[in-house]
Amino acid sequence: MTDIFNLKEKCVFITGAAGLLGYMHAEAILDAGGTVVLSDCDEFSLQKAANKLKEKYRSENIFSVVMDVTDKQSITAAAQQFPRVNVLINNAAKNPKVSSDGKVAGSFETMTLEEWKDGVSTTLDGTFLCSQVFANKFLKMGQGNIINISSDLGVIAPDQRIYSDGKKPITYSASKFGVVGMTKYLATYFADKNIRVNCLSPGGVKTQQPEDFVERLTNLIPLGRMAKKDDYKGAIIFLCSDASSYMTGANLIIDGGRTAW
Repeated sequence: MTDIFNLKEKCVFITGAAGLLGYMHAEAILDAGGTVVLSDCDEFSLQKAANKLKEKYRSENIFSVVMDVTDKQSITAAAQQFPRVNVLINNAAKNPKVSSDGKVAGSFETMTLEEWKDGVSTTLDGTFLCSQVFANKFLKMGQGNIINISSDLGVIAPDQRIYSDGKKPITYSASKFGVVGMTKYLATYFADKNIRVNCLSPGGVKTQQPEDFVERLTNLIPLGRMAKKDDYKGAIIFLCSDASSYMTGANLIIDGGRTAW
């Protein structure tokens, strides 16, 4: 039987690849035999991530390119360098904190329009522009797969009681909800063009957060813990692979059950 989870024929372009989840997405794809193109606007962090992957996997299927997801010319130039790409993961995002003298971090009441625009640009503008550039590429290829990364907070509002140092800003919720909406729009728009579009909405990953924050958050999660950094590998392989060939317009929520409560 053919392994429908095998990614040998998949070349996956990942935005925001120098970040924690972007790196783990790359590992998942390499684990399943695929090829990855890492992109990020932070050249130093991108090269560090690429070198780390090359050292671990000893693979020739790892490429990298510096790219700004809010600049269409930058995206177009990057896409042209890698004609084999047939999967796009829109992972780049900004998790902003609005803070300055006399203001509460993340405060809606005092947020300026400039802060709003800055907070949503990477996630919303980036997802729009990257999807547009790569969709045009996929149309010429006759097939393609777009995977957007939202959040459990793209499904529910943040519980502001767990943030002791301020508020989760509205820009995060608005942009992550918007990603889910774009996913459904693009999935139906390209349904007859052999281009699938789905979304992954992960919960929070435990890293170096203060223990009191972790405790408050885990009290909201039925499984009683935050995600481990590799908890989303299986979902990424599934979404990239032919195992999800009949899936489009879906939002795969993996949050330890938080949004079920």
